Amino acid sequence: MARKKQAAPAAEPDKIVQQAQKRFERCEEVENEFWKRFVEDVRFANGDSDNGWQWEDSASQSRKKKGKPCLTINKVRQHCLQIINDAKQNKPSVKTLPVDGTADIQIAKILDGCIRHIEYNSHAEIAYDTATEFAVQGGLGYWRIVTEYAHDGSFDQEIFIRRIKNPRTVRLDPDIQSGDGADAKFAFVFEDMSKEEFEAAYPGETAGEIVFPSEGQGNTWLGKDRIRVAEYFAKGSKTDTLIAHPIKGTVLLSKLDEEERKAVDADKSIKRRPVEQPTITWYKIAGNKVIDEREWPGRYIPIVRVIGEEIDIDGKIERKGHVRPLKDPQRMYNFMSSAQTEFIALQTKTPFVAAAEAIEGYENLWANANHENAAYLPYNSRDENGNEIPRPQREQPPVGAQAYLTAMQTAQQELMMASGQYQENFGQQSNADAGVAIQARQRQGDKATYHFIDNLARAIRFTGRILVDLIPKVYDTARVLRIVGEDGNEQFAKIDPKQQHPVVDGTTGQPFQADPNAQPSLQQAAQLIYNPSIGRYDVTVEVGPSFETRRQEAFNALSEIIGKNEDLMNKAGDLLFKAADFPMAQDVAERLRRAIPAALLGDGPSPAEQDMHEKMAHMGEMIEHLSQMLQDERAGRAQQEVNIKGFDAMTKRLAALGQPVDAELVAHLATQTVLQMLREAPPDGPPPDPMQPQPQENPPSAGFSLPAPQQ
Repeated sequence: MARKKQAAPAAEPDKIVQQAQKRFERCEEVENEFWKRFVEDVRFANGDSDNGWQWEDSASQSRKKKGKPCLTINKVRQHCLQIINDAKQNKPSVKTLPVDGTADIQIAKILDGCIRHIEYNSHAEIAYDTATEFAVQGGLGYWRIVTEYAHDGSFDQEIFIRRIKNPRTVRLDPDIQSGDGADAKFAFVFEDMSKEEFEAAYPGETAGEIVFPSEGQGNTWLGKDRIRVAEYFAKGSKTDTLIAHPIKGTVLLSKLDEEERKAVDADKSIKRRPVEQPTITWYKIAGNKVIDEREWPGRYIPIVRVIGEEIDIDGKIERKGHVRPLKDPQRMYNFMSSAQTEFIALQTKTPFVAAAEAIEGYENLWANANHENAAYLPYNSRDENGNEIPRPQREQPPVGAQAYLTAMQTAQQELMMASGQYQENFGQQSNADAGVAIQARQRQGDKATYHFIDNLARAIRFTGRILVDLIPKVYDTARVLRIVGEDGNEQFAKIDPKQQHPVVDGTTGQPFQADPNAQPSLQQAAQLIYNPSIGRYDVTVEVGPSFETRRQEAFNALSEIIGKNEDLMNKAGDLLFKAADFPMAQDVAERLRRAIPAALLGDGPSPAEQDMHEKMAHMGEMIEHLSQMLQDERAGRAQQEVNIKGFDAMTKRLAALGQPVDAELVAHLATQTVLQMLREAPPDGPPPDPMQPQPQENPPSAGFSLPAPQQ
């Protein structure tokens, strides 16, 4: 969306400047004391032996004049880094959720990927880490969200998250009520610069329009040789009408074209009500003049704050970080360490005490005893008169005072008590030997400082709300966006803010109905077109290890499980290599996946479908068995009929002969007739009819012949 400078009446800038300066003074009155302590806390957290920020000036100068040491053993910094680095390892991530019926889960996933792309493209982790450091050390940190042109040859804009290097250059509405600052009515991002710096930064007409006052005139915004340049965000409102459109649903009247507005105004049956829509105007003020002005497309002031601890006491905001409660124990530790060093330094360093007569003649050997490893040190045991001379004695080495050591241990214990972070949190050995006890103490330390992580998560959630609000307004033309997955893989998505449905299949032009339990295939996703302006979406955050940390943990766990059960390699080996990060691991995972049965991958039939298939197969076997039994029964009946017909035919033939025949002969002839009929019957066809003429074959004569039948 191209930004255009809006012209304003001549008198309007003066009113804007007066309003801005009045609001800025209000911020200074409320937060002046906090900013002084903020600087002190941040300096104290970063104190070292060179800058001496952990010593008060009067104490440090007094000791240095007397030649006494002023040591700085900065333990506070480690207590702060424990929280800061924990926040880096468990950085909250934004997750978008559909709110109303017109929102779509696919759009929510696209918004998630777009937000991750904005964070990646902006190096947002630097902004988050900088704000976290200031929140932990001083009690307050900021980052901001800006819109800039994608590149020099484009009119399309991109959204960026920018870090604020110095929180003291930001002033936010001190009367906000929400914890994340979403209800702020104004904000400043300013910089004080010299006249020369301003003229170099804003050459030409802009610098020429500013009139610097003479000595003794002007104010904090504009002086003889200095000027304040401030970005001023002011929230206002405009009245609009919300209507229940019969086709488009709930929509603002201002979003309709002129013809639709007339139709809506003429139709009194359409439900409507007035609403107040927030508007944000951005001004750039140099001294006492507005030099630029434009409308901010979002509904929130794009400045996000991260607080350490904040509480309202008798109408006064008390805000601090992790450092302030640790100042006195740290000062005590520094003082006792310096006093212990001083006490030891003042003790004698002479290793030997000897009578002058005892080392007479051996002065050089004893003088170099501290520098050379002599095999022996001779001395005079008797004087000239034969009297015994005491041998040289080694002095006791310097010894520290137990009181100082005890005080240092007490100061260290008080540091842990004040911070809630004990030795286990720093990986040090303690009196807790059991693993359960160590973990309990570590969790206790994490709980004592978890409010810093929670405040960071709240700020990132507000950032997600700002981005979800901005994305449909900034990306207001059809384009292809790069989206980043949780695992860092990049994809591209087409958006078209003018289409009438949240997700449309580009090949058919019809709304896309996705399976809520399945992901669209890569070919389907490549053809989808999204409209992120349809529907309402909310934002939540997930706090935990980064994807890389969780991937490594998954790889270690799978390696251990498969190592104990090698059969799982044939069923879940692809997941093991998918979690690996060495070269060609993904290729191995893909090959293993192809060898896994489809049912295990979820690509085959479901358990219910598989059970149905098994039951149908069993029923088919039963039907086949019953059919075989029926066929066998029919075959048996057919055989009986063949035998009966054969006997009947033979009986009729014998009766036709008209001669008495032996019974054995009749039985023999009947048997031969039946066998002949069985041999001539087709294998699958019906048996031949014995009454029909058949080819004649003479049976064995059995030793005699029958007379031919009479004609």
